[in-house]
Amino acid sequence: MATLNDIGVAAAINILTAFAFFLAFAMLRIQPVNDRVYFPKWYIKGLRSSPLVNGSAFASKFVNLDLRSYTRFLNWMPAALQMPEPELIDHAGLDSAVYLRIYLLGLKIFGPIALIAFTVTIPVNWSNNTLEHSGLTYSDIDKTSISNIPIGSHKFWTHLVLAYCFTFWTCYVLKREYEIVAAMRLHFLASDQRRPDQFTVLVRNVPPDPDESVTDLVQHFFLVNHPHHYLSHQLVYDANKLSELVNEKKKIQNWLDFYQNKYKRNPLKRPSLKTGFLGLWGNRVDAIDFYTSIVERLSRDICGEREKVNSNTKSIMPAAFVSFKTRWGAAVCAQTQQSRNPTTWLTEWAPEPRDVYWENLAIPFVFLTIRRLIAAVAFFFLTFFFMIPIAIVQSLANIESIEKALPFLKPIIEVKFIKSFIQGFLPGIALKIFLLLLPTILMMMSKFEGFISLSALERRSASRYYFFQFINVFFGSIITGTAFLQLNHFIHQSTSQIPKTIGVSIPMKATFFITYIMVDGWAGVAGEILRLKPLIIYHLKNSFLVKTEKDREEAMDPGTVGFNTGEPQIQLYFLLGLVYAVVTPILLPFITVFFALAYVVYSHQIINVYHQEYESAAAFWPDVHVRVVAALIVSQLLLMGLLSTKEASQSTPLLITLPVLTICFHRFCKGRYEPAFVRYPLQEAMMKDTLERAKEANLNLKGFLQNAYIHPVFKSADGSDSESESEWERSPALVATKRTSKRFTPMPSKDGGSLLSLDQVNDECLKP
Repeated sequence: MATLNDIGVAAAINILTAFAFFLAFAMLRIQPVNDRVYFPKWYIKGLRSSPLVNGSAFASKFVNLDLRSYTRFLNWMPAALQMPEPELIDHAGLDSAVYLRIYLLGLKIFGPIALIAFTVTIPVNWSNNTLEHSGLTYSDIDKTSISNIPIGSHKFWTHLVLAYCFTFWTCYVLKREYEIVAAMRLHFLASDQRRPDQFTVLVRNVPPDPDESVTDLVQHFFLVNHPHHYLSHQLVYDANKLSELVNEKKKIQNWLDFYQNKYKRNPLKRPSLKTGFLGLWGNRVDAIDFYTSIVERLSRDICGEREKVNSNTKSIMPAAFVSFKTRWGAAVCAQTQQSRNPTTWLTEWAPEPRDVYWENLAIPFVFLTIRRLIAAVAFFFLTFFFMIPIAIVQSLANIESIEKALPFLKPIIEVKFIKSFIQGFLPGIALKIFLLLLPTILMMMSKFEGFISLSALERRSASRYYFFQFINVFFGSIITGTAFLQLNHFIHQSTSQIPKTIGVSIPMKATFFITYIMVDGWAGVAGEILRLKPLIIYHLKNSFLVKTEKDREEAMDPGTVGFNTGEPQIQLYFLLGLVYAVVTPILLPFITVFFALAYVVYSHQIINVYHQEYESAAAFWPDVHVRVVAALIVSQLLLMGLLSTKEASQSTPLLITLPVLTICFHRFCKGRYEPAFVRYPLQEAMMKDTLERAKEANLNLKGFLQNAYIHPVFKSADGSDSESESEWERSPALVATKRTSKRFTPMPSKDGGSLLSLDQVNDECLKP
């Protein structure tokens, strides 16, 4: 078992690792040649110029020669905390600002809890000698846990009272944060600049009509049912093959640029390559001519595929982006049922144009349920079969198991420093390696399910990532770790004593989670700010592909916050903190340090580095809230189960009330605050519309919305749309219909020789 000395060695290793990362970052960030890597957000905003073009000395363009700047290597930390939150929202968006509040939430919850736990709980736990007479393997850290309290002791009342205190405090902080974030979201939506998604609704599952095309059907339906607010619409096309051709052309064009740059540097020698696999064999040809011919062929294929998409009716999906003259009209349409058949004319708020995941718009709506069922089954098997490698890691990540499996390593392992390293560092590293590919797999599953926005993809991926970590990292590590660790004791005891031994052993797994927090939390967060991978990629691109200032800007990779991976990882720390707050409170300072360190680091990254691909106005906060509540309920149930093995018959029943109260609290918050995240109040929409009409009476809204939801592959190099523009140019003054049937409206058809104005439509609709 790991001792306090082992944990101290592990803490020292991780602190030194984190400090080394911070020191390397401090040195690298002030070098002019790395300026675009560590401050890309300011370049994207056009508020920073490259230091490579300034100054007279050649060396100063690449190396910082100001020795005084090296003495202020930690000045980035206070600078990261100086930007006020309103300014941060203007600078980085509401999503980024609210994401930072998750770390603040952790500090607000665990700061006071850690103080109380260290003042009350640890002295109560330490003042016993139960583990010394138990025959179990234990360490000094385990003596600070609830396992060290005698069975049936009245001291369990202390843990019961603290469980209530910690629950009430957590609920208070959660409610307060939910209230603040909901207010921030409504204020942001009210004060935000005009955006296309405020006026646009995505309508799906448009019913087929034998007499009309999809575009005529959509126009007619909304002119009849939303006559005063409908503005225009844009059809959804299945352009996935066209997108693949465009992306392939971009990749080939990059290779062509590479060889052209290479030839410019050495005009005496034309670059060549082999046409076989990975350039290892095949005929040797001129590289520039080879890639030029491919680019020309792809250009012809792209033109042909674009013509095919626009002329083939099978490429038109039964869906459209419908825009309205007012936010109020869009809100009414997005939040109401459009047809007596609830499975047709399905409407929802359109994602922000940057947020649209175009590939999934081509998936027929009827297939989504099947796809999500398949993904759910696949995720189930992925989650529970992953227990096998987790069990192997946990069984080998302690000294006894390694010595039994590899006895010839025993002399080396018994060296004090190596032994401390294995017990304090190896378990967290091993688990981290197993989790590296998981986010990519989960994101692929989310895309397969058919979500139409990047934000929805990230939220679904984050939800599954959290559940996976909950099952495998948390429960998997506890069950397999304690089972292997206490296996010998289990074999030599009576069956009736096994539940009691498990109840005592679960708190002992805190040692592993402490090492995991230090490796993944402390050193991991410090490694995040170093940006080693983007730094290497940028300089490789800068050395071989960059030839103009525009190329240099494209070589920057600012990245994003990564909600689909970052938020579930944070939630794991919430879970660990709440579960072990009463059981083994010595874990709390490590979690508190993580939240403080991560808040500083990610504040710096959001201000200077990350550039969000979209803005969802903090739509993810209900997910954050419900996962913290779930962690709180899990901690209460586990404490209840643990105390049941301690014969605390008087105090244990009182814990039953806690999950009930927590669920009631969650239902209250869901009803009080969640509507602000799923619906747009008509009152807010009307206020915004009224103010806008007063300020901009001659606003050309159709011109503003015209190109917003054109598929990117239909846009030319200058940003204008191609053939798809026709749907937006049609005047909505008349109800033009070719329908001979009267399934949706009793209006005469266009073929019948009559065109109805909006007033005539209204008169007809009012007839009995």
